[in-house]
Amino acid sequence: MTATPSPDSRPGSRPEARREPRRATTLAERKRQLVADELTEAALQALAQKGFDAVTVDEIATAAGVSKRTFFRYFASKEDVVVQFLAGMGADIRDALAARPAAERPSQALRHAVWVPLGQCADHGERALRVVRLILRTPALHARFLERQAAWRDDLAAELAHRLGLDAGTELYPRLAAAMALDAFDAVLHRWSADGCAEDPAALTDRAFAVVAPALDARAGRDA
Repeated sequence: MTATPSPDSRPGSRPEARREPRRATTLAERKRQLVADELTEAALQALAQKGFDAVTVDEIATAAGVSKRTFFRYFASKEDVVVQFLAGMGADIRDALAARPAAERPSQALRHAVWVPLGQCADHGERALRVVRLILRTPALHARFLERQAAWRDDLAAELAHRLGLDAGTELYPRLAAAMALDAFDAVLHRWSADGCAEDPAALTDRAFAVVAPALDARAGRDA
């Protein structure tokens, strides 16, 4: 369930700008990203196992094999690790939507997009589940999660508007559709992370999108 912080995850970034070719990364940048990934993984696992308040930055740095000073070159605090992780998750959803076929129905495209982070959770099983529970059950982290979701909604709305040739500033559909897709995503996370839940995340995602698909595809049906 590792998502790397993305410089393109700013709220309201333009879809056209995101489509510009990315420059090749340098060796130094790749090394820096590797350290950031190792710190993120060490932090998330330590926080999930011991609880947010019980883990120190020193412990995270030691687990990642770096100094405390190195930690603060990458993150402002242990909370910032989670915030950047969530930013990367949102960028993954947005980029996955942008990569879907243009003719695909909105419900299908959005279902595939939100499945990217959910699929990563499913692949990592119990380890990812602990991280999800940490975020949803720690008030400070859950508040940041909700903040990031608002940014995700703006990016998804902009991407949907681009796909459908709509004006995101005046049309209601893109923002409403993005909100419905993220509500489905949120419902899956809450259900999957509930104590005693043994349901498959893919099946939960299918069920959630079966509920919202008629509304998501209403415009597609009207334009057909």
